[in-house]
Amino acid sequence: MSSVDLVPITPGEKPVLAALLQLYIYDFTEFTGEDLDGAGRFPHERLDDYVSDPARIPFLARVSGTWAGFALLHRCEAKDGRGPVMDMEQFFVMRKYRRQRTGEKMAVLLFERFPGHWQVRERHGNVPAQQFWRTIIGRYAGSFDDIPADTSPTGGPIQYFTSPNP
Repeated sequence: MSSVDLVPITPGEKPVLAALLQLYIYDFTEFTGEDLDGAGRFPHERLDDYVSDPARIPFLARVSGTWAGFALLHRCEAKDGRGPVMDMEQFFVMRKYRRQRTGEKMAVLLFERFPGHWQVRERHGNVPAQQFWRTIIGRYAGSFDDIPADTSPTGGPIQYFTSPNP
């Protein structure tokens, strides 16, 4: 089984995040219909925020020392007004590393690193992500509040749970 490590992103690793974001956005085009810009890239407006905003906490993921994905967290207010949460704002595992429990290992490392209230949101229509998060959170937390897309303030499902102190 491969080892999974999470590395806090420094400004020097911003190009790695930028490259992985291209793959992430490409994966989402089946849901968003987004096109490349004139330079042949997918724009990402908040890239700089992830390395400069203290409320945003970015991590790169490595599998056996090789870049394999990222997690972009955001300390913010819950979308349904229940109070402060750690928001799993964006989460990506390269296809090569999927179905190997890489995403679950990444998620658990984050949940344990940041005990407290969590919010995980998925895009409406992204059924694989919805199934992934419900399974992972269920295994980790046992129970969680699952807000369906039709009543969610974001238009997509949201899971709320509490990560205990390790």
